[in-house]
Amino acid sequence: MELRSGRTLRLGPPLGARRRCRQRTCPCCDTDGVDHISGLPDDLLFQVLVRLRCARAAAHTSLLSRRWRGLWRHLSELSFRGITPGALDTALGQVARTDLCLLDIDVPESHRYSAAGVASLLSTAARLAPVVLSVVVRGDINDHDIPVEVPIFNRATSMKLDVQNLYLIPPAQGGEFTVLEKLSISSCQVDRGFLVSQCPRLRVLELSHCWRLGIIMVHSTTIEELVIDGNGWIGGIDIAAPALKKFTMSTYMDWDFNVSFLAPMVKDLSWWCLCDFRNVGLSEMGRLCHLDLWMEKSTCGLGLTIEMDIPPDTDRDLMKQIAQLPNFSLLRLYLLPRGHVFGAMILNLLGICTTIRSLKLVIALPWMDNACLQNCPCDQLQDWRNQNISLMALEEVAIENLQGSGHEIDFVKLVFRCAPLMKRMTVKLAPEVLPSSRECKEICDIFKANPSVKCYLYSSCGEQFVFA
Repeated sequence: MELRSGRTLRLGPPLGARRRCRQRTCPCCDTDGVDHISGLPDDLLFQVLVRLRCARAAAHTSLLSRRWRGLWRHLSELSFRGITPGALDTALGQVARTDLCLLDIDVPESHRYSAAGVASLLSTAARLAPVVLSVVVRGDINDHDIPVEVPIFNRATSMKLDVQNLYLIPPAQGGEFTVLEKLSISSCQVDRGFLVSQCPRLRVLELSHCWRLGIIMVHSTTIEELVIDGNGWIGGIDIAAPALKKFTMSTYMDWDFNVSFLAPMVKDLSWWCLCDFRNVGLSEMGRLCHLDLWMEKSTCGLGLTIEMDIPPDTDRDLMKQIAQLPNFSLLRLYLLPRGHVFGAMILNLLGICTTIRSLKLVIALPWMDNACLQNCPCDQLQDWRNQNISLMALEEVAIENLQGSGHEIDFVKLVFRCAPLMKRMTVKLAPEVLPSSRECKEICDIFKANPSVKCYLYSSCGEQFVFA
């Protein structure tokens, strides 16, 4: 094999020379003892080391011959995985380059870093000036409130900081991450002040399992993707991002959760929130348990899980917060009525969702016999049956597990009255409702009274009823 240098790389001896080659010290040497691999130019040796994909393995090539010693220190991409903190500090101190393309550090979970140790590690990493930085370390749980400064990385375009149990803060001397485009922070407390304000070119921000986030504030003209995935409570979101295209959030809503969302270009939306239903109130008789927001074929959908119960001890009204969400056309309600009348509450909700095109209501089957107490607040607002709201955009309605009780029949009538342009109504009955029952007949009568709407009635097992 002819190399550019004019030298010949011999991959192995010819078949007829195997017996003689066994007597040599190295199978890659000629009779004069020359090591042809070690004799290659530095650029080819670097290619060999790069393909090892691990700085530790590259350093072990020093055992081959003196020619290989220290070559790994000049590589542009270094990955340190599975080595102890002491060995890592020693290795980083030997790196000769200060213009790395990649620095990848992953310390074994069995080894814990102090806050001071992580600060020193990040300072050393900043000296090596990587373009892409990934640091995964486990901090001492006893140091979770000790601030750890993140130094300025002048050349970094992508940074991943997974520093479990610790508290990251911006550099005290200020400055900006001038070329940073992607920032991923995991498993720690983080000072929200420097997430965006010190990253003028940031396009992607990922927060995973971070805690004490409070209100997530992202005001940026460059951010295009925002991911919040955590197991802690957040107090709200304040987003003003005209270039934002993808927003993913999975978290817990605190009792005082507030929403401000301005992102007209968002196309990929996925938002799941678990609510503290013990403290969060929704209207007169509802508690919001889950909130889902998603994008479906360029159409935004909102999903709510609502539990009917005695009014909680709070003056919060999340109706105003729902009104601050992005414009949605699909509304999915999963309702746990607990035996209560739900018409007034849903009417109140629909009053701020007048632009929805599709409504799906799933009524949870009763797990025990429930009945309203005398003078229960859920049925005090009797006038809801005679109210009218404008649902001119509503075209499709689906209701599952309808039992056909009096207030449910009144709700179905209300929907027909408020949505004069409705095209399709689908009702699936609860298991206890039989085709011959009075409840089934009442629903059929309502359908017959609205011939302009395509109506479909199904039993709980999916059998379609013919009512025409």
